[in-house]
Amino acid sequence: MNLVEHEVNRPWEGVLVTPAAGSDVGVLVLAGSSGRIERERARLLAGQGMTALSIRWFGGPGQPAGICEIPLETFTAAVDLLARNGARHIGVLGVSKGAEAALLTAVHDPRVDVVIAVSPTSHVWCNIGPGLDGEDRPQRSSWTWRGQPLPFVPVDDSWTPAGPEGDPVAIRGSYELSERSFAHFLSRAEIPVDGARADLILVAGGDDAMWPSLPFAERLARRRRSAGGTTHLVTHPDAGHRPRLPGESPAPASPYFLYGGTPAADALLGEAAWPHILDRLRPTESR
Repeated sequence: MNLVEHEVNRPWEGVLVTPAAGSDVGVLVLAGSSGRIERERARLLAGQGMTALSIRWFGGPGQPAGICEIPLETFTAAVDLLARNGARHIGVLGVSKGAEAALLTAVHDPRVDVVIAVSPTSHVWCNIGPGLDGEDRPQRSSWTWRGQPLPFVPVDDSWTPAGPEGDPVAIRGSYELSERSFAHFLSRAEIPVDGARADLILVAGGDDAMWPSLPFAERLARRRRSAGGTTHLVTHPDAGHRPRLPGESPAPASPYFLYGGTPAADALLGEAAWPHILDRLRPTESR
């Protein structure tokens, strides 16, 4: 399929990839705490006949250096751009903190028809890195809506990683400890997916070493099913934090973090999720 690719420079950096024939399906593609523009994933989706937009949502010009009080309007503005480019059926695909953003965008923007939340969380968490003031403490929400910070779960700074100093770290234990330490914050900080009209596809591996995304995804599924709505939970017990969709390059190793899983299991989870992703992103009349 012939694709047309445009660089986006305002109001954020990004890439818009569109089939040459156009499309009425639009997908916003969000990375997690890497902060990168997900070009390969946007091209993969555009190759399936969809307009795909991936943006840099922190760390760019005029943005906080970290994931700290990021306005959810960043993502609703991206939905605006997809709509201006002809999208009538809109999805948001996010990974990790990008999944947190995707779910919250659907809660606040009824134009979102489907969310693909890969390695998600069921709660709003505190900031990762500095805000516009250059400071990362005191802890603040990762997100704001209409200028107001969303309730969040703090992290317990008493947590220390296991293993030799300087080795890549599995930080899942930090989130598990923080849930216990700040259990009284959990209810207020829940992502209220029961109030979103979007269909949900939740993709999580049982060997995620970054945070407990499978228990998080199971909570989201229970919360959503109690209120009705379409929810698909796709899992693999041996996959980690970075499932790979068919046709994507293997995820590179990190010198800083352990993500869990294996390349084979991560690919199997992505392969299992792929048919659900394509089915729900395509509007009903195209199925």
